Amino acid sequence: MVAAALAATLVAVAGCTVDQSPPPATGTPASPTSSAPAPSSPASSTADSPSPTVAATIAGTPQPVATGMEAPWSVVFRDGVPLVSERNSGRILELAADGSARSIGTVDGVAARGEAGLLGLAVGNGGDLFVYSTAEDGNRVQRFPVTGTRGSLSLGQPRTLLDGIPAAGNHDGGRIAFGPDGMLYVTTGDAGRRDDAQDRDALAGKILRMTPEGTVPAGNPFPGSLVYSYGHRNPQGIAWADDGTMFATEFGQNTWDELNIITAGSNYGWPTVEGIADRDGFVDPVQQWQPGSASPSGMAHSGGTLFIANLRGQVLRSVPVSDPSTSGEHFGREFGRLRDVTVAPDGKLWLVTNNTDGRGSPRQGDDRILAVPLG
Repeated sequence: MVAAALAATLVAVAGCTVDQSPPPATGTPASPTSSAPAPSSPASSTADSPSPTVAATIAGTPQPVATGMEAPWSVVFRDGVPLVSERNSGRILELAADGSARSIGTVDGVAARGEAGLLGLAVGNGGDLFVYSTAEDGNRVQRFPVTGTRGSLSLGQPRTLLDGIPAAGNHDGGRIAFGPDGMLYVTTGDAGRRDDAQDRDALAGKILRMTPEGTVPAGNPFPGSLVYSYGHRNPQGIAWADDGTMFATEFGQNTWDELNIITAGSNYGWPTVEGIADRDGFVDPVQQWQPGSASPSGMAHSGGTLFIANLRGQVLRSVPVSDPSTSGEHFGREFGRLRDVTVAPDGKLWLVTNNTDGRGSPRQGDDRILAVPLG
């Protein structure tokens, strides 16, 4: 079954290179507001197809793609080949059709501690691999050429696009993804420096937007700055709906975890507010959950639905883009902690467990990548 699940994905053509818990709680979302009109989102201006009226749904039972992984954090597809980052080892793995994994290289200088280490991956249009990782002097974004063919891929020498992002044993952000505008978006945590989230001159507690070369792109809301939005505590998931609307997940402190709609130049409140606060100058989340039932990490979009991997909540959530104040739950505590979720080239949803990261209770076969069909 493992070989069949992965083989079906590998033969598909990739569409683009681009704790015991209380019950979940949500609040009525307030309309996003800010003290001044935010610049238009470049992502929104480039997309012209409306979101589907019928949202994608879970349509089957998850099947194992790969097992026995060590704290996997992110999975992406390069020309249909799945690549996985391991947080603590610093390795980037290539998955074969039989579910086996081989290292295509180790990211030098990774300082893994707590939540820090080798984190997010993204694939550029030319096939280069973009990597977010923690070094001794902070978090960084690097660009790696990848050579070879399926089964023999190799990681080349990196070019550092951005370094010195504040790092700590927690709150490191780490998700990176290319938006529909071709720009690279990077989530950074506050690294325990709470006030930095409100300081637009600091890199912590932000969502950054850069060109694939690491420069400030036209259309960024603050001249000469990579900062796209601010006032974040620890965002770890970003995704775009078909109409270009950008969403982000965020870990709260002790009160509310969040799902936000991201617009250029907006302030999301941390550490002044957490969750839906209805305060002038801050954008409220469109949905919130108690941390014990959530801790939302990776997020993916397919067919008008956002799928969110949750760590403490040990659940996959589905959120219809047409009504993002609502959500459904799937596989509650069935697979343990879920770190990431992505859509494979064959249209299946891949789930990444994170039970070997030091905070979970490993089960047989952990950590695993699972594939589930969507309908």
